[in-house]
Amino acid sequence: MEDFTPEELEQGRILFARPATFVMGCAKIEQLPEPDLPEVAFAGRSNVGKSSLINGLVGMHKLARASNEPGRTREVNFFDLDGKMRLVDLPGYGWAKASKTTVRKFQDLGRDYLRGRVTLKRVYLLIDSRHGLKKVDDEALDALDLAAVSYQIILTKADKLKKGEADKVQAETLKAIAKRPAAYPAVIVTSAEKGDGMPELRAEIMRTTGAVL
Repeated sequence: MEDFTPEELEQGRILFARPATFVMGCAKIEQLPEPDLPEVAFAGRSNVGKSSLINGLVGMHKLARASNEPGRTREVNFFDLDGKMRLVDLPGYGWAKASKTTVRKFQDLGRDYLRGRVTLKRVYLLIDSRHGLKKVDDEALDALDLAAVSYQIILTKADKLKKGEADKVQAETLKAIAKRPAAYPAVIVTSAEKGDGMPELRAEIMRTTGAVL
C-alpha cells in the first residue's frame, strides 16, 4: 500500500464527507453526461461489493444500491461528489443468470465508456480478497490494458480473512499484475464493513483526480 501523509488522509476524509448525489444511470453511450468533471470508475464481478465500497467511501448507506441478486447493475451509474468529481459504477461481470446476449450488451457499454471517456482518471477494479484474481477477471484486465486506461486493484471484504491472509493476497495480486501495461503498481486492501483501507482509498482518489477542497 502506498504511503499517505496525515494531511492527505485528512483532506481525503473531508473531501468525501461532502454531499454525494446520484446523477443518472446510462444504458446507452449516447446518454452519458458531459465530460466536464474528473471521473473514477469502479468495476468488478457482480458480487464483489461495489455498492458497499462506494457507499463506504462517501459515508452513506444507500447512495449506490446493493442488491441480493448479483448483476443488477446493468447501467453505467454516475454519482456527483459536490461538483468536485464523479464516481462511476460500471456494470458487473460474471453473471450466472443473464443470457450471453444480455451480458455482451452491458459489457460492450462498459468498454465503450472506457475507450472514449477523456475525463476518466482511473478505474478501480475490485477483487474479493477471499478469492484473489480468478480467470473470470482476466477478460476485464485484458479490456483495461487494451483500452490503455490506468487501473488499480482494490481488494474487498478483508474483514472476512484471517490475520495475515490479506498481506499474502495483496502480494500475490501485485505479482500477478506486474507485467500488465495499464495496471497501477499498488494494491489497496479494504473492508467496507470495518472501514479498513478506506482513508487510503479516499486519499488515492483525491491524488489521482487532482480534486481540491
